[in-house]
Amino acid sequence: MDITSLTIKEMRSKLDSREISSPELTKAYIDRIKAVDGSVESYITVTEEGAMAAAEAAQKKIDAGEATALCGIPLAVKDNICTDGVKTTCASKMLENFIPPYNATVMEKLEAENIVMLGKTSMDEFAMGGSTQTSAFKKTKNPYDTSRVPGGSSGGSAAAVGADLCAAALGSDTGGSIRQPSSFCGVTGLKPTYGRVSRYGLVAFASSLDQIGPIARSAEDCGIILNTIAGYDPHDGTVSKNPVDDYTSKIGMDMKGVKIAIPAEFYAEGIDDVVKKTVLAAADKYKAIGAELVECSMPSLKYAVAAYYLISSAEASSNLSRYDGIKYGHRSDITGNYNELITASRSEGFGDEVKRRILLGNYALCSGYYDAYYGKAMALKQKIREEYNEIFGKCDMILTPTAPTVAYGVNENISDPKKMYQADICTVTVNIASLPAISTTCGYDEKGMPIGMSLIGRMWDEASIIGAADAFEKNFDRIAAKI
Repeated sequence: MDITSLTIKEMRSKLDSREISSPELTKAYIDRIKAVDGSVESYITVTEEGAMAAAEAAQKKIDAGEATALCGIPLAVKDNICTDGVKTTCASKMLENFIPPYNATVMEKLEAENIVMLGKTSMDEFAMGGSTQTSAFKKTKNPYDTSRVPGGSSGGSAAAVGADLCAAALGSDTGGSIRQPSSFCGVTGLKPTYGRVSRYGLVAFASSLDQIGPIARSAEDCGIILNTIAGYDPHDGTVSKNPVDDYTSKIGMDMKGVKIAIPAEFYAEGIDDVVKKTVLAAADKYKAIGAELVECSMPSLKYAVAAYYLISSAEASSNLSRYDGIKYGHRSDITGNYNELITASRSEGFGDEVKRRILLGNYALCSGYYDAYYGKAMALKQKIREEYNEIFGKCDMILTPTAPTVAYGVNENISDPKKMYQADICTVTVNIASLPAISTTCGYDEKGMPIGMSLIGRMWDEASIIGAADAFEKNFDRIAAKI
């Protein structure tokens, strides 16, 4: 039995029955990381010593009969989530040696459950990218085909789960950064409603769009993790005080009578035929188990990518202004005046994609262009929300492709920013409208590469889309053709 490929639910059963121990499980993952991660490069930092110590502590809780849902479970954490005493680099030279003196709220909640942190996963620099190739340290590869990207920006987390290098992982999602790599790596990723999970301790990219969420092997595992990390936090002024649900309460739900919307624009030009056919076939499977499919339209989708990049880049340019080599971040060795020091520090510390988005954001916020660009993007944000509200007036959830293609080659799109940005067409509207969405595998192309579908839900209704994703997973035989 390969214990590293079990779901969290299966691990919990074996841990509680003493069939396996947390140190044994953790050691198995550490050994697999040493054997496999040289080719995948999913981790920037592996915390072997701390992980084994945490596993021993968790085992004491298990032996005393005090184990909670995640006690002793080995997890990985995206490297833009602050971890007390462990480097948090955001995959950038700017923060190469940054060791936070505190934990993000999600880490406080997970450590209270006695999880085992295996390490920090690679990502696109400051979460800006869709391939994990903008990382300054580890350019992660896809576990199904190491000549392809894992997606991004949470590509390290998705690849680590997909390659059985952790039981599950935390990622962050600003415009699809959990869902798209989950699609590319053949795993399940959940982007919660904005404000459902505290962002305290998450290094900000775009503060009105960022949200932490889980990547795991199943929808049920995502629900188990969300049960722990969701909830109010006085440290975060944007987190909701809405009661936390049991996000596994609809596991095993009956899909009979559930209305699933199929927006025509998500299946139009720009979506690969194999992706379109596979996701529509998944829709037919839902219909076969009792769901009702409803055609609908979202006219604003064609403007969504432009609006997203204007809003996110504007916020990024503001959030990253603090990294000047004096207050925060990499400091250049150049000898010069104040302005020369800041210029050199930022030039050396930031990569090309981060610089590109800072320039775009500053341009959009300039007094002469604010109304023409940023103002119109914000108006479109409201329009997109209205269109989603209209659809949800008729349906319970929405089914779309997660990405317009399967994972592409490592060097295929890196030199074409416009093409990279357009690849986010299927995911960005969810963040713009602050909605929850989950991606799970619905099929494979002729070369065995995973294809993901997304279920989008009403605000705060994560339980329903988790239940619907679980219903599909249990009616679909997945294959495992990864390394």
